[in-house]
Amino acid sequence: MDYFEKVEALKKLNQTTIDLTSILKDFYASYKEAAQSNGISIETLHPLLLKFLDLVEQQLKKPHHFNAFHEAIREPFDYYTFGLNFIKPLVVFSSSTVLNLEIADVISASLSKGENVILLANHQTEPDAQAISILLEKTHPKLAEEMIFVAGHRVISDPLCAPFSMGRNLLCIYSKKYIKTPPEKTLEKQQHNQRTMTKMKELLTQGGKCIYVAPSGGRDRLNRQGAIEVAKFDPQSIELFFLLTKHLEKKTRFYPLALSTYDLLPPPDLAKKELGEQRHATCTPIHLAFNQEIDMENFPSAEKLNKKEKQSARAEYIWNIVNSDYKKFKDLL
Repeated sequence: MDYFEKVEALKKLNQTTIDLTSILKDFYASYKEAAQSNGISIETLHPLLLKFLDLVEQQLKKPHHFNAFHEAIREPFDYYTFGLNFIKPLVVFSSSTVLNLEIADVISASLSKGENVILLANHQTEPDAQAISILLEKTHPKLAEEMIFVAGHRVISDPLCAPFSMGRNLLCIYSKKYIKTPPEKTLEKQQHNQRTMTKMKELLTQGGKCIYVAPSGGRDRLNRQGAIEVAKFDPQSIELFFLLTKHLEKKTRFYPLALSTYDLLPPPDLAKKELGEQRHATCTPIHLAFNQEIDMENFPSAEKLNKKEKQSARAEYIWNIVNSDYKKFKDLL
């Protein structure tokens, strides 16, 4: 059975409101074009694409249940390696970069001592986790594989995303944008988030954990001028993580992290509450930039501010670092 025959077969299994047929056919066309522009024959990728459809079929028949903390599934099927292999044909490795890689050495050393690290980052595409691993797997494979991602409900609910999410360590949470949609599920979602925060505290208490979080609560999108804009960071989100770690016995260090992955799989121009967005893959370089550890108490002008002002100023300060590093990527394009 070829790709398109398999897609037609999936139509009969689809009980969701997602137009899987249109999404999967359009995605194939863009994936094929991207891979070929990267010098990769689409024929060599057919086994990978058919395996992807097999995994989508499994989700349609029996969706995977993601707990508050989901540990990457590596056997009997290695979802982690599958996710990386699926994204690699889209990446132009010769012009992809990691800035300040020596900071990853410092982070790895802290983790090996049992300290925790929180990466406060921007977020651009669904496969950001895979992009980070692809950029770090040769130099820092342990950091790449063991990193924990704070993940929204979309990447664990959409049958096209779930197979990739199953290969990652995830703390699953409902973002503020979606917690009241639909209203009758609000309490259930709040309780789920409380369980996730409890589990996060347990993990940080154990120590040696690196957690990626996007304090914006969503992906970067195009502004009115058609330029990609790093979404502003939510002060309450950053404060939540800071307070959670403040009284732990294990030291927790905070680092800014900037990503440039937008063109891999651009998000819709506007955020959608419904599942089922179109996916258009392109061939592109990807970039990552670490920056120096943040002093969460003593950042510029902090001593002059009251508690609420300090929260906002801290978020703005960290966002400015990430945004400044993101702008450096433009010189590499």
